Amino acid sequence: MESCDFLIIGAGMAGASVGYELAARGRVIVLEAEDAPGYHSTGRSAAQFLETYGNGVIRRLTRASRPFYEAPPEGFAELPLLAPRPALFIARESQLDALARFERDSRALTPDIARLTPREMIELVPVLRPDYVAAGVLETKAMDIDVHALHQGYLRGLRARGGRLVVKAAAESMVRGDGIWRVETRAGDFAAPVVVNAAGAWADAVGRLAGGGSIGLVAKRRTVITFDGPNGLDPRHWPLVADVLVDFYFKPESGRILASPADETPVPPCDARPDELDIAHTVDRIETATTLQVRRIASKWAGLRSFVADKTLVIGFDTRAEGLFWLAGQGGYGIQTAPAAARLAAALATHEPVPQDIADLGLSARDLAPQRLIARASLSPSM
Repeated sequence: MESCDFLIIGAGMAGASVGYELAARGRVIVLEAEDAPGYHSTGRSAAQFLETYGNGVIRRLTRASRPFYEAPPEGFAELPLLAPRPALFIARESQLDALARFERDSRALTPDIARLTPREMIELVPVLRPDYVAAGVLETKAMDIDVHALHQGYLRGLRARGGRLVVKAAAESMVRGDGIWRVETRAGDFAAPVVVNAAGAWADAVGRLAGGGSIGLVAKRRTVITFDGPNGLDPRHWPLVADVLVDFYFKPESGRILASPADETPVPPCDARPDELDIAHTVDRIETATTLQVRRIASKWAGLRSFVADKTLVIGFDTRAEGLFWLAGQGGYGIQTAPAAARLAAALATHEPVPQDIADLGLSARDLAPQRLIARASLSPSM
């Protein structure tokens, strides 16, 4: 039985980032069910840093994450974690009211946005169809995130601080006694007073295994394709382009175009695979809004995004199972919020106050606590 102060279940972005933060406070072991960390959602993310994306809580966590992204600790990563990639949110004539609401809500936290005319949008992205776009909003300080560099930086930092990663170590049983959790896996048995449930789409299953039950987590599939860009045009400096109601998006990616129908199809936790109908929807929406033609799909994949009812992260101790701490429900926001969410989780897991810079943005522990979901989840079975 190997003992530690914090036993973390899941080595995706959530588990790696909170492990890094907690390793500065005590001994940490991170258990990963797969052969390697980040196999599911983290390894399949086409993440952007968007301060206009998500509800108010998400946007505040994203904003609080920017300083880490712009100036990570020395030695954390060899190259910058962010690269400029503005985000253009487009609207058809029938969506102008939605665009106005989006612009109003975005300016409350993100003043660096601009309203664009169809001509200005086509100057930025010449493949947009003039008869499709009526207006747009540009988030000028949006960024590409190097997800791999971020994840590996957290894992390296975890090890440098004395933490340990154990793979092929799915939790098979969890029992608490005398103030200690005992977790059995095929890779060995582990003990700690605090277990952090950072198991992504499988977090509800871990919660039930621990006797804490469900938070109503639903895994949703997101489909992505890449294809060759247009002849005679260099798309490398195009912004990300997204429908204002998030019906689709596309952006340059490694010499090609990456696109998605922004699907959110509920599925059981699984090794997600792209659905051919979702791929067809992607192609149709891209070819309707732009002059791009998808003659050949270069690659395709799907990932899981896990949501609770209010689409806000779940961070805090479970009131039903002593010493069980949730870091789950990241949805499509887990990468862009990871630095602030990890710092907040590490503080709450060690009974410290909310970090001051996060509190100054108007966030409290109550905004993310699992208690807000427990009663609701008990009334509806999880998938």
